[in-house]
Amino acid sequence: QVQLVESGGGLVQAGGSLTLSCAASGHTSGIYRMAWHRQAPGKDRVFVGAITWGGGSTTMANSVKGRFTISRDIAKNTMVLQMSTLKPEDTAIYYCKCESTLSASPYWGQGTQVTVSP
Repeated sequence: QVQLVESGGGLVQAGGSLTLSCAASGHTSGIYRMAWHRQAPGKDRVFVGAITWGGGSTTMANSVKGRFTISRDIAKNTMVLQMSTLKPEDTAIYYCKCESTLSASPYWGQGTQVTVSP
């Protein structure tokens, strides 16, 4: 089992910045990829970006490219999402996701709310 805890959400004005963190605990040795997804009110959960745990390669959704970056600290088992030039349409609950060789199913965090005011 892996436990994921997101933090850093909040209210920010359009054009502002916010940094989210996802801390993993438990059986973290098998983690090979972590990702951020988000879900806006009344919409499906969608992919934001991901990072490979070993190599640190990142993939970002087109909607956030150039504005959001993902990084990880293996020693702290933490993934960070740095968000800048935020737009009202970035308002959503942001979820951390972890894929592990020790589990057939991914793990999800409880989510953290990000609200961007116009």
